[in-house]
Amino acid sequence: MIVLCSKRLLYFITLSLLASSIDALQSTSSFASPNKVRTLTKTSICIKQKLHYRPTSSTALHMAASNSIPPYPVRIAVMGGGNFGLALAAICARKNIPTTILVRKQDVAESINKTHKHPTKMTDITFPSTLRATADPAECLSDATYIVHAVPVQYSREFLNSVAKYIPPNTPVLSGSKGIETTSLGFMVDILQECLGEDRPYAFLSGPSFAREMCEGVATAVVVASKDVLLAKDLAELLSDNNFRVFTSRDVVGLEIGGAVKNVIALAAGMCEGLGLGTNAMSALVTRGCGEMRRLGSTLGAKSSTISGLSGVGDTFGTCFGPLSRNRKFGYRLGQGETVQQVLESSTEVAEGVDTARALVRFIKQRCKGYRLDLKYPILFGVNAIIEGELTPLEGLKGIMEMPFLMENYDER
Repeated sequence: MIVLCSKRLLYFITLSLLASSIDALQSTSSFASPNKVRTLTKTSICIKQKLHYRPTSSTALHMAASNSIPPYPVRIAVMGGGNFGLALAAICARKNIPTTILVRKQDVAESINKTHKHPTKMTDITFPSTLRATADPAECLSDATYIVHAVPVQYSREFLNSVAKYIPPNTPVLSGSKGIETTSLGFMVDILQECLGEDRPYAFLSGPSFAREMCEGVATAVVVASKDVLLAKDLAELLSDNNFRVFTSRDVVGLEIGGAVKNVIALAAGMCEGLGLGTNAMSALVTRGCGEMRRLGSTLGAKSSTISGLSGVGDTFGTCFGPLSRNRKFGYRLGQGETVQQVLESSTEVAEGVDTARALVRFIKQRCKGYRLDLKYPILFGVNAIIEGELTPLEGLKGIMEMPFLMENYDER
């Protein structure tokens, strides 16, 4: 019995030493030979699976006050080459963590790898040398320790189905996409589980976080929510530095509601500005919109503290008042008299609030009970009516101002 235990102990010690040796070699190989790095990583992963290896925050990601590479070779894969995907990739790469971003076009990947700049997006930003790009999903995803999803919600399902075979089992996925899918009326948590499986650990990032400011290193605070508390903590330590602070939460529902509804409120805020209304009107509109966010969150089981936190009210303020907000700009042009189609045809960026506005009204009718839901959610219903061409922004404002007299928070009596 003692001999068997000794042999088993020796077996695990040998595997551990071998994994450590491979990790050490891998961490010094940088990106000089991607094929060799991937081979080493796969070997290391196989060994660690035999050891039932799971990195913990105490040994693997103790980096909150340091920019050094963690004790084992973390490799980040970012899916989505838009502004926010680039920003999240830059956050990881500037901590000296090898990070690969998956883009659609090979010439874009080559430009990022050679010049450390994107040829068309935030062209004045220089990305860290530890960030490289590829158009090959197998190259990007097969050896990732963590995967970040930053593809717009309406395109996520098709994209995830196309790359699912390259994503290793049990690899955690962090989603930075916000909104509701118009076809299924599902949030990102639903889309990810349907496309990549329910057994995989997931986390979701939200908060007031404009991509450009993140890339420029401007102070930013966000929230990562996950049912897996250890995963949320690991990701918070992985992403945080002196300029990017990550808080954690267990309230995935509240975070997703805030991330979706705030874009619709921002459309309304932009319309308000486009109509030339003053600060009084804008402040009242955004505040009442946050009330509708809280009401929907309460109905679906979200915590009020989440709605009033960074991923709810905080993100709403940034999106409604920030000069970089795509949804606010879209609403502003509607308020100036342009049609939805005119704005869409001349825009190069995605304003997710447009599709989310349509989906939210259908979602509320499907999931919320009660009479005259349009009186409980007048801003959300009003924005949808404007998007559908049923009302002009001025008519929508008039409808809100002529609503029946109610207590400010009549549902909390």
